[in-house]
Amino acid sequence: MKIEIWSDFACPFCYIGKKRFEEALHTFKHKDKVEVIYKSYQLNPQAPKVMKGTAYESFAKGHGTTVEQAKERFKMFTQNAKSVGLTYNYDIIQMTNTFDAHRLAKWANTKGLEDQLTSRLMKAYFTDGLNLADYETLANLATEVGLSKEEALQILNENSYKDQVTTEQQEARQIGVQGVPFFVLNRKYGISGAQQTEYFTQALEQIWAEENPLQTLNDQDDSQACDHDECGF
Repeated sequence: MKIEIWSDFACPFCYIGKKRFEEALHTFKHKDKVEVIYKSYQLNPQAPKVMKGTAYESFAKGHGTTVEQAKERFKMFTQNAKSVGLTYNYDIIQMTNTFDAHRLAKWANTKGLEDQLTSRLMKAYFTDGLNLADYETLANLATEVGLSKEEALQILNENSYKDQVTTEQQEARQIGVQGVPFFVLNRKYGISGAQQTEYFTQALEQIWAEENPLQTLNDQDDSQACDHDECGF
């Protein structure tokens, strides 16, 4: 089973959705047969590398709302995050561009560490208030999941994986992704949003049942089984 997940490190529901999906996958008895692939997506490709003012001011300006309305919106995000054990600190969040962070994640994938780096980048953004557009910050985060700081800085400075990130974002548009997180299961089903853990569990079970229908052995003796003609009333 293959599951592709389009998400952004700066997306509040992506972090929540990742946590809920992982909880479902953890209890799925066939989890070793599931391949999870992360795909790049940017909520705001025009976001600056250095935020001016507060996150409340930045959000209000970008969405045509007031600072108070932004605070209420963020309060809702924070409460949702808390329900799955995550901490969002909007007082210190830096709403900056995530393109370079996505490039670094694509490199981490070649080392088998994209999942771990994705989680760390989300925590860095929402909990730690770090700037995900800063190369030194990104390189330090890479070391925390077992990657080389020197290699990370080289990847960032050489603009590596730019084409892959761009291609994945274009792919999202081609398949109709309009919001994230977006989960694509076996290129057959799409799940939009941070659904509840139970929903993900049901989806996993459904896809597994479709992939692995019950097989009847050809050489068994079925003379002692009822059908309508033999035992029907």
